[in-house]
Amino acid sequence: MRKSSRITDFIKEKPYLVWYVKDFENLSEESIIENTLNYGEFEDIKKMISIIGMQKVAGIFFRQVKRRRNNYRKEIAHYFKLYFKKHG
Repeated sequence: MRKSSRITDFIKEKPYLVWYVKDFENLSEESIIENTLNYGEFEDIKKMISIIGMQKVAGIFFRQVKRRRNNYRKEIAHYFKLYFKKHG
C-alpha cells in the first residue's frame, strides 16, 4: 500500500504526534492514524481524515483495535468505535 505524500506532509507539520520519530518518510499510514487518533486534537484528526478518507481510516482503526494488543487507550478506542460506527 503506497502512502500519499500529503499524509507525510501532514505528519511533518505535527511532530508532537510522533515525538519519538526522526524519519517521517518511513512512517506507515497505520502508525500515523494510530498516533493522530491517540494524541491529536480534533482539528488534526479532521485534517488526517480529509487526506486519507473516512472509510480507510475507519477500516484501519477497526483492524487495529481487533488485535489482542494495541496501543489505543481504552477511552480513545471507545470514543472512535462510536465515532466511526456513526460516521464511517
